[in-house]
Amino acid sequence: MSSKGRFTRFANAASRFAGSPISFMLAITVVLTWIVSGPIFGFSDTWQLVINTGTTIVTFLMVFLIQNSQNRDGKAVQIKLDELIRATKGAHNTLLDLEELEESELQALKDRYEALAKRARECAPEDDDQTGSPDVEGPPPAVPDQDR
Repeated sequence: MSSKGRFTRFANAASRFAGSPISFMLAITVVLTWIVSGPIFGFSDTWQLVINTGTTIVTFLMVFLIQNSQNRDGKAVQIKLDELIRATKGAHNTLLDLEELEESELQALKDRYEALAKRARECAPEDDDQTGSPDVEGPPPAVPDQDR
């Protein structure tokens, strides 16, 4: 598996964990522990620096995980919408978990839908009001084989 694939799996797992009730309870526990330890450390500058540094580091890392998740989800949603526009009847159920595909697999599907859209525009009559699903020759795009 490529390093991008490993990062994608790690980022997805970390995002799921970060959004879980367990991680929220863990964060509350850390903050409460820090507050309770205030009198022990005399509410010193070092005591304040610990929470400030810790939360800054976590926030910094989470920004990248959130951005990664949003980028992938945005691509997947766009492809799903393209499929719904192309053919409302019989939408391809294989497109339901696109957010789990690797980047190269998402790009391959996107390329296929762009080619399909180009063929549909070429097939549309000039007086067409651009509604409906024009008939386009060729098989529907297939999801690339996945190693799971």
